[in-house]
Amino acid sequence: MRVFNTLSGQKEDFLPGGDVVGIYVCGVTPYDESHLGHAMSYILFDVFRRYLECRGYRVRHVQNFTDIDDKIISRANLLSISPRELADRYIASYFQAMDALHIRRAHIYPKATEEIPHILDIVRGLVDKGFAYQAGGDVYFRVRRFPAYGRLSKRSVDAMRSGGEEGGKEDALDFALWKGAKPGEPAWESPWGPGRPGWHIECSAMCLHHIGETLDIHGGGQDLVFPHHENEIAQSEAYTGKTFVRYWLHNGMLQIGQEKMSKSLGNLLTVPEAVGRYTPDALRLFV
Repeated sequence: MRVFNTLSGQKEDFLPGGDVVGIYVCGVTPYDESHLGHAMSYILFDVFRRYLECRGYRVRHVQNFTDIDDKIISRANLLSISPRELADRYIASYFQAMDALHIRRAHIYPKATEEIPHILDIVRGLVDKGFAYQAGGDVYFRVRRFPAYGRLSKRSVDAMRSGGEEGGKEDALDFALWKGAKPGEPAWESPWGPGRPGWHIECSAMCLHHIGETLDIHGGGQDLVFPHHENEIAQSEAYTGKTFVRYWLHNGMLQIGQEKMSKSLGNLLTVPEAVGRYTPDALRLFV
């Protein structure tokens, strides 16, 4: 069996590291209904997992929910409900939608808010090793301290530009591991004051906690290659000193005209709408 590894940019023989194939697939940020673009990704990884099991592999499949995020907080404030209530509402909707498409459930669905102790352990370890630093109530990862940064996305660090706020960063490219609390936002205690995890750190914590230091497969959409998966590699390997993932698998984006289907662009067809028009098996076959 061969797979296309984004890291090497070529097809490679699939050789798992042990008796159980550890697969981590990036999940949704539950602030709205899941759309057909989400469904396409999870159908593909569902078929991939089923094929592995058909071939006799034992699989441990983990998929997260980013249940605390700027978009969740903003949407919850708009609806005058708590971020937890909003996230729980759309997590339930996600399961209903994916079950309707006969997508086999992952073995575990960790949530960012339930992984705080593991997240804090990693951030603390990165600070102790000099890969991260505190700036006010925030903690940032030193991108230039990790020489291999950019190898997944095939980018040069010197050619990169930061798209985020600089704040108290030492370097514009550094990314947040921990965000200091803002008034009215959910927060957890930490050695750097109350706050919440940055987007990328939750996935590293979940992978290490639920699968181990080295994954066989990490999956997701092509839009996650940079910066999300690039940052995952940097923080994970800086923390453990070991290879984070053997095979990086990425699906393409579902296109509507010349743009990808996404919640942020608003050009989406939700799964309930799609299932109402077509049968689940027709949608799977289409994908």
